[in-house]
Amino acid sequence: MSELALKRAQEIARHVVLALGGHGLFGVELFVCGDEVIFSEVSPRPHDTGMVTLISQDLSEFALHVRAFLGMPVGAIRQYGPAASAVILPQLTSQNVTFDNVHAAVGAGVQVRLFGKPEIDGSRRLGVALATGENVEEAVIRAKKAASRVTVKG
Repeated sequence: MSELALKRAQEIARHVVLALGGHGLFGVELFVCGDEVIFSEVSPRPHDTGMVTLISQDLSEFALHVRAFLGMPVGAIRQYGPAASAVILPQLTSQNVTFDNVHAAVGAGVQVRLFGKPEIDGSRRLGVALATGENVEEAVIRAKKAASRVTVKG
């Protein structure tokens, strides 16, 4: 992401969140193409796209949300190292979703978080694989590999 796009993204996110008001963590989704930044949506709560913080740092998005909402100080956040997430996004229709191979997907530096959604009609985010690595590229590869190992049945 270019410096200009990053600056624009930060300005848009700041503008949207301040206009909404409230307390806590806001997930702001933007589309970036070159230096162009377009607002997509905002989630005034922890979001699955931020679940990587469960494995990447000592204060997750959930802990940060609670601290902000309660007016508690955040202090320094310690990052553990490069990390990434990959969504578990099946395409099926079912009222009784089950998962296979979850244990095969996890290991040292790799976690799978399932959202507990019992039904699906089409495409739906049902979980996320989280992984650490020596660098971001390795973490992305490990997260995608773990997500692909999880089989969703209905």
